[in-house]
Amino acid sequence: MGTQTKKAAPTGPTRRKVLVTALAAGAGVAGARMLGLRNLDSRSLGTAMDAMDMSMAAGLSDPVDEYDAMFGVADDSFFGAQDLDPSNVPQVKPATLPPVNIRPAVALQPPISGIAAPKLAGDVDWISPLAKQSAKVTHLLRRATFGATEAELDRALSEGFARTVDRLIESAFVEPPVFPAPAAPRPSASASMSPRASASASALPSASASAKPSAAAGAAAVPSPTSAPITTFTVRPSPTAAPSTGATASMGAVAPSASPRQPTVMTNTTSINIGNLQGWWLDWMTKSPTPFAERMTLFWHGHFTSDYRKVGTNSPAIYWQNLTWRRMALGDLRSMLLKVTPDLAMLRYLDLAASTGRAPNENYARELLELFTLGIGNFTEDDVKAAAKALAGWRLPNRTETAAQTGIFDTRRAFAGAVTFLGKTGPFNTEGVVDTILAHDATAPHIVRALVTSFVTPSPSDALVARLADRFRRTRYDTKTLMRDIFTSPEFVAPDTFRSLIKSPTEFMVSTAKALGAANLSGTIRQYGSTLGQNMFDPPSVAGWGDGATWISSNTMLQRANFVTAALGTMRTAPSAARAHERHLDSVLAQGTVNEFNLARDDKSRWFAVFASPEFQLK
Repeated sequence: MGTQTKKAAPTGPTRRKVLVTALAAGAGVAGARMLGLRNLDSRSLGTAMDAMDMSMAAGLSDPVDEYDAMFGVADDSFFGAQDLDPSNVPQVKPATLPPVNIRPAVALQPPISGIAAPKLAGDVDWISPLAKQSAKVTHLLRRATFGATEAELDRALSEGFARTVDRLIESAFVEPPVFPAPAAPRPSASASMSPRASASASALPSASASAKPSAAAGAAAVPSPTSAPITTFTVRPSPTAAPSTGATASMGAVAPSASPRQPTVMTNTTSINIGNLQGWWLDWMTKSPTPFAERMTLFWHGHFTSDYRKVGTNSPAIYWQNLTWRRMALGDLRSMLLKVTPDLAMLRYLDLAASTGRAPNENYARELLELFTLGIGNFTEDDVKAAAKALAGWRLPNRTETAAQTGIFDTRRAFAGAVTFLGKTGPFNTEGVVDTILAHDATAPHIVRALVTSFVTPSPSDALVARLADRFRRTRYDTKTLMRDIFTSPEFVAPDTFRSLIKSPTEFMVSTAKALGAANLSGTIRQYGSTLGQNMFDPPSVAGWGDGATWISSNTMLQRANFVTAALGTMRTAPSAARAHERHLDSVLAQGTVNEFNLARDDKSRWFAVFASPEFQLK
């Protein structure tokens, strides 16, 4: 597999791009509204966006004002009914919702240390509300938990920022219900599950002292995770029983239900349905009482990438990998790397299972160094070749080893000689490779930069990365400590971080479902994952998904609006949207968004305006 490099975070006008692209999409929405269309993906509307798509692909190389001039409207506003020929506009009933008052756009506040000032066309942006405790809380929930339900938001606001950080970090992660094998009953719609504690590492394959055991050691030849305790779900006898309070203690969500019969026990030869697996995880994202666990699982899924197309669905390997990322999400990096290497899905995806001492395959070794740990420029081709030899020997279980859930090391396939790796010469095994990587100065900054870019800012300063990386290294690469340091750093709530990140399609859709309190949207989310460019278990390359501005174009903004239409269409009635702008957008809005809100005639219309607004695309 050829090297795929993760794209650097864009340094251009992230927030401004969302505003301008939303303007283009807004023209399509207004046109659809005038024509009485519900689906915004008509060819007539899409054709009008082609020129805009090209401009967005070029990274807004042209002045923003040219786009505004195309529609004859001012900056930061939507093309709406007020800009159409009055004779063609249907009469709108008076709004029954209270009017929205907002803070205006103002000049950017000076950045604090650690955050690079964004480059915005015209130097105009929303004012940051992050000096307020409530805004810090909602800022945290947007980035760490896919937004929040009403109950989750109320609890976090009552606890305050610091206590909410403590709860997210320290709460034992709750695992999703067991994914059923094909012969098992499908999950039902009624809640019938209660959690059980499964905190010990004994529930997972145990570790031996060496990562190069004898072949007889089999599946036990991998380290166990060191993350926080896990709560798993077992099926209650009654399919109508209410979920236990223990399952909702963390974030007030309701655990998903399952059939009263136990699912079939899986082996490594059990086939899975990938569509069902995608729906299983998306459903749990919307319902998990510990949503920070799902946010971290999604991060590691994009970092230690595998995809079902290469891994295959004739084994539950990709499902087991998902469980691993959740169980180890806040553990130490050493244990995770020792678990990643012989992971069944990874063995297939990056071809380590085909690697032998006589014919080493370099795919996994290269991505281990380039994407997973060190980064480009911190190793040589000779290091890749040496690591490939040292890691050779892992294989997939054979037909008689169906209970094995991890790779098996075979000394007959291993390389027996000495190699020179990252400046050290001698015999290496898997542990030796991992320990040498962790001793390298580039490892901690590489992991820190990936996490900070995902949770804080698209352009972290070298000083911020160095400070966090130093403590990360001193804590023996403890991810829980690192995440606490990230959330409690002054940079996390600095004015310039407000709405500096763009929600991925999954974050956008799950946060929409949670804001609506809709627990039945996993199928719709899965359907639109393909359209918006983010299918679970199917990243486009070993580098994972793109970040930031790669998610935004006039077409994807229209498709996000389509998703909102579909989501609202599943609801007989919508919850009150009277305070939606306060609770989900911090009451900091562009004037065009306010105009859309005040044109809304009912709750569904205002919710549509919330979710389709440029403000909601950001976090």
